Amino acid sequence: MEPDLHELLRSLRVWDTELPAFAPEDAPADPLTLFTRWFAEAVAAGQAEPHTMTLATADEDGSPDVRTVMLHGADDDGWAFASHVTSRKGRQLAARPYAALGFYWPAQGRQIRLRGEVTTASPEESQADLHARSTGALAAALVGRQSEVLPSRAELDRASDAAWERAERTPDSPAPTWTLYRLRPDEVEFFQGDARRRHARLVYRRTEAGWTTELLWP
Repeated sequence: MEPDLHELLRSLRVWDTELPAFAPEDAPADPLTLFTRWFAEAVAAGQAEPHTMTLATADEDGSPDVRTVMLHGADDDGWAFASHVTSRKGRQLAARPYAALGFYWPAQGRQIRLRGEVTTASPEESQADLHARSTGALAAALVGRQSEVLPSRAELDRASDAAWERAERTPDSPAPTWTLYRLRPDEVEFFQGDARRRHARLVYRRTEAGWTTELLWP
């Protein structure tokens, strides 16, 4: 018997755990400090893969797209992620260099949303970022051809085996299309869930004078 989707959905519970308190009035003056604090708390709480995030882009016609990527770092220059410049997301960012990021950490009922301009790092910095990662990450980058049509799984297996062999033999092999991107947010929202649905939403907005904050209705 096939499962009943709606019955399964009704059986699920949200945040079946004790949620942390959050006092927006005590939040730091900039979003990076609060992000770093929440990220450390997510790791301590045992949140699985807290460094994964949703990346939303749009193509040149304005059609939206979304996928999950990995955070490579965050500093005053922005939140960093990487991909092939020839991939679908790379082409979309070239056409419309503006994107959104979303983090969801259900272990603590927390979300973080960012929107802003996206810039590319230099080829040298992009390659340095790639070679600081694992052998598997380098092998995947060397395979390349991301988002292209794959004729067969056998062709992927052959390309992957060759890339792994090269990555292990020459760990400084370049992947020319691999690019490090940075999203410099002009808006960052922090969401703390509440068991009684009195969620806290604190949004930072960038101005010429610095960051401003305000609360939003949940």
